[in-house]
Amino acid sequence: MFIKDMAKCRYFKALDSSNLCELLHPAREMLDLPYSIAHAILEPGEASLPHRLKTSSEVYFILEGEGEMHIDSEQAEVGAGQAVLIPPGSWQHIRNTGKVDLKFLCIVHPMWQVEDEEVLTGSIKTCASEP
Repeated sequence: MFIKDMAKCRYFKALDSSNLCELLHPAREMLDLPYSIAHAILEPGEASLPHRLKTSSEVYFILEGEGEMHIDSEQAEVGAGQAVLIPPGSWQHIRNTGKVDLKFLCIVHPMWQVEDEEVLTGSIKTCASEP
C-alpha cells in the first residue's frame, strides 16, 4: 500500500509560478503508473504563467476557490468540484479570482516530464525545471 500525506508534502514555486507539491510521480516514487498527480495552490490575485505540455494531456480538478481558466483562445470561470481537460500542446494558465486560495489537483498523462513542458515568460519560451 502506498500513501502520501499532502500535509507532509514539500511545496515549491514551479516555473509557471504556482505553488506545487508532487503527490504521485511514478519515476520518483518507483510506481508503475502512467500518470502523475500534483497539488497546486494560487493565492488570491495570483496567476500561473502561460505554459504547455507538448505531448501530455492534463486535468485540473478544482478543490477549493474560484478562478479563470485559459486554454489557447478560450476562457471560463471555474470553481470547486469542476474538472478541466487540457489537451496536449495547448497553452494554458489559470488565475485566482476569489478571496481564498485556489487549490487544485494537476493530473498529467503520460506522467509529467521536465522536457515536455514549456513556459511563456513575456515573449520567451523556457524549459521547466525539476523540483
